Amino acid sequence: MVLQKQKYTMKLGFKIWIFIFALLFAFFSIAPWKYFESGVLISSVTTNSTAFEQGLRPNQIIKFIDGEKINSLADYTNILSEKFNSNQTTKTIIQTKNSEIILFSNKAPEITVSEIPKTNIKTGLDLSGGARALVKAKDKELSTSELSDLISITENRFNTYGIADVKVVPVKDLSGKNYMEISIAGATPKDLQELVSKQGKFEAKIGNETVFIGGEKDITSVCRNDATCARIELCDTTDGGYYCKFSFAITLSQQAAENHANITKDLEINSTAQGNYLSKKIDLYLDDNLVDSLLIGEDLKGTVTTQISISGSGQGTTQLEAYDDAKASMKKLQTVLLTGSLPFQLEIVKLDTISPTLGKEFLKNITLLAMLVFLVISIILFVKYRNIKITLSVILTMFSEAFITLGIAALIRWNLDAPSIAGIIAGMGTGVNDQIVILDESVSNLNLGIKERIKRALFIILGAFFTIFAAMLPLFWAGAGMLKGFALTTLIGVSVGILITRPAFAEIIKRIGE
Repeated sequence: MVLQKQKYTMKLGFKIWIFIFALLFAFFSIAPWKYFESGVLISSVTTNSTAFEQGLRPNQIIKFIDGEKINSLADYTNILSEKFNSNQTTKTIIQTKNSEIILFSNKAPEITVSEIPKTNIKTGLDLSGGARALVKAKDKELSTSELSDLISITENRFNTYGIADVKVVPVKDLSGKNYMEISIAGATPKDLQELVSKQGKFEAKIGNETVFIGGEKDITSVCRNDATCARIELCDTTDGGYYCKFSFAITLSQQAAENHANITKDLEINSTAQGNYLSKKIDLYLDDNLVDSLLIGEDLKGTVTTQISISGSGQGTTQLEAYDDAKASMKKLQTVLLTGSLPFQLEIVKLDTISPTLGKEFLKNITLLAMLVFLVISIILFVKYRNIKITLSVILTMFSEAFITLGIAALIRWNLDAPSIAGIIAGMGTGVNDQIVILDESVSNLNLGIKERIKRALFIILGAFFTIFAAMLPLFWAGAGMLKGFALTTLIGVSVGILITRPAFAEIIKRIGE
């Protein structure tokens, strides 16, 4: 009899200890102590910039600038705006969490910063704001390998363009069609559409012959963020507004340079008031549209040269608009030249934009609703069972289940969006239902021992778990994966329940019953 009692006690303790370890795991995965950390987080660093060359990288935390402590994004903005209010080159000492960087420049570091996340829980666009597009190839069904290549090039294009917090993932619908889902925090639908909807096919032609195309095969480097070789050259008036001209240097591969020499060697030389040039220009095309035509000096005839200057222009109703348009056009052209064209023409199937204000309002409302629901459930449970221990056990288990689910989401770095939050709530509702099944079984059929009654309840719950599991699987592909968040968090919630919280709750009820 004593041996049986010891064995039962060890089994009881084992299940509850698993429950406690799961809660500790969730606590360390979520890392709520980050709430008290000061500084700003580097989201992105412009490649080839001075900041990048000196060692600043994404995900570093800036703690001090010139000895002044950075507590928030406002501190960072205020310090830099006061420091760089003239064109004088100044020394800037940036202290990150693990290093010290010294910059000499007349402008602020070319980095994007954001507030440090308060926990490891990542929120999706529904809560943090941004733009999201569901994209497919135009007039073509993509295979898995083709989709993988498309995602790789698209990510490279976004990274080169300097946009932070980009997520590009493959998705499928129920019919098996492949899509690409792009999510960008803080971007507008116009930004996303400009970068995705155009293929970005760049060609430089002399007559009908292609000299070189965009991408690393023909172009080894592109000048960016250096005023000596990439600049806005002039701004002037035009009919109905202003225009600004830009130019930047590129370096061709040896093969592309030889191709240029072979095409130009037989061209004639024309004399003009501006000088002597070849009889044909080099025409620059982007997505089959003529961007610019450049004169070719006579000294380049038949010459193998790897240095080429690319130019273009921007327009606007004011000089500032023209300048900004020229700068954006230059940046886009540089990006296309670096990354090459996308392998397919793309079509945006669905384009969404979410305001961060709406996300905050959603979280506030859902929190208030959850508190109201918990209060109502607590009252109902207490009225039904007339036992404060049982009521507290149900509420504790319900909260614990949600907490462990959030811990797993933080561990796998899953972006929690509105469907994901709905999935957590659905999992909690299922948990309460299962706990009521355990309670009802524990007080019914008194001819059986409480251990047998709990076993019967767990058998019913296990059957319900497999039903929910089967129901959630199609949602991973329904709507091209738009409901994946709901399906995943629901499955995590019910799995946590069936493996951890339900057995622990059953043991607690056994103790209360005995």
